[in-house]
Amino acid sequence: MSARVSTIKDAKSRAIRWIDRNASAILQTNDCLFSFGEPSMEEYESAAFLVALLKDAGFQVETGISGFPTAFVATWSNGGAPVVALHAEYDGTPGGSQKSGSVTHDPIVPGAPGHAEGHQANSTVMVASALAAKSTMETLGIPGTLKLFGAPGEELVLTRPYFVRDGYFDDVEIAFHNHIRDAFYTEVGQTQISLISAEFTFHGETTHAGLTPWLGRDALDAVILMDNGMAQHREHIRPEMRAHRVITEGGTQPNVITEKAAVWWYFRGLSAGDTRDLFERATEIAEGAAKMTRTSLSVDVKSAVWPTRCNRTLAALLDRNMHEIGMPVWTEEEDAFARRLQQSAGVRVEGLRKELSKMRGPDQPEMSSNDCGDISWKVPMGRLWFPGSVPNVHFHHWSAGAMLTTSIAHKAILAGTKVLAGSILECLCDEALRADIRTSFAEEIGETVYQPMIPLGGQPSLRPHQALMERFRPLMREHYRTDRPIFENAF
Repeated sequence: MSARVSTIKDAKSRAIRWIDRNASAILQTNDCLFSFGEPSMEEYESAAFLVALLKDAGFQVETGISGFPTAFVATWSNGGAPVVALHAEYDGTPGGSQKSGSVTHDPIVPGAPGHAEGHQANSTVMVASALAAKSTMETLGIPGTLKLFGAPGEELVLTRPYFVRDGYFDDVEIAFHNHIRDAFYTEVGQTQISLISAEFTFHGETTHAGLTPWLGRDALDAVILMDNGMAQHREHIRPEMRAHRVITEGGTQPNVITEKAAVWWYFRGLSAGDTRDLFERATEIAEGAAKMTRTSLSVDVKSAVWPTRCNRTLAALLDRNMHEIGMPVWTEEEDAFARRLQQSAGVRVEGLRKELSKMRGPDQPEMSSNDCGDISWKVPMGRLWFPGSVPNVHFHHWSAGAMLTTSIAHKAILAGTKVLAGSILECLCDEALRADIRTSFAEEIGETVYQPMIPLGGQPSLRPHQALMERFRPLMREHYRTDRPIFENAF
């Protein structure tokens, strides 16, 4: 056995022992984050919790990166290169409040936000795998740097393109993302599609809608005409393209001609170019709506993300480590809970998955988007999906929050942490592996030149859930956990 292989095996073994020893603190981290349940761009409690934890562990933490108050980057170095980045989200969803462990719709606070996808588990795995790798690096003298990115607002597909734009990934060699799912797998190739998030605001002139409507210029009419124009344009877009919207401002009362109205659109396409084309066509339609109503138009691009792609060498690495760790072994009680939940949610009843899933890709990507896409074109990225959810339940539905602090999620979090920590350590210890990652990434990217789609200057002002949290945070705070995990470094 070569010294390199021996070091890798020893490093991974030590990391697993560290995770087992600190399992209680890792799961406590998840459960505390779950209790906060803050929606996108309101993750103040969650970010403060993670920042304090990482500072206690010896990381240097910069908060508010790229102008986002609930974003951070935490850095720890044991001697410079290679630099391995981990990034994860921790936002909940509006109306997602749900008591974990209940198989019926049972909100913690009725109507409040909460975790209905499991992003608190994503950030738990990110932090725990980094702490396990850090402890092992210190013990064995493994050189390298760990950078952890707290990425708020994933549900708004928002922050990570700004991190890339602002240079936070310029020194990164390899990046990892992890996400909860109902299966244990990794993926290769393009896995998600591109997106542009933009709000179209029309400005008119108010008057009395009954007495002098001919003097007004109705901004809401412009929103409706744009909507009608987009409805007609759908006939001419490619099948894999998507366009969906919500009216964010529509007037005050019926007898007042609307002076200001706004509509927020998501545009999606397989490539960055396709998405730009769809956005530009929508802008032309909006301009036509403004002309028909004699209103003025302003367009605010909030975010724009490239498709997500996963590097083949990192996918093989994650898959190998996943097979070394294996699928969690579920008890009869856990499987029975999953079946009761599936029945209650009105989905197919089949219990929990018992086997590891095959690597996915590089076939047709999912018609979803993630703001980590820009990272995956800047540096080689691997993504791990770990099995902490229940098959067939849907994200953003109450049922997706029903297992997030149960033993189902707990077992998956520990398994995902071991896979990710092992993969990080292999990258740090094996220069030949890193060379293969660089080569495969160059081949995959080809002649594509990455350029951010977001505006090169400026900063989005986006807090759509501020009023929601002003209403619900006092009620939610009564359920916040105030205990804090304590991690041990000894193996």
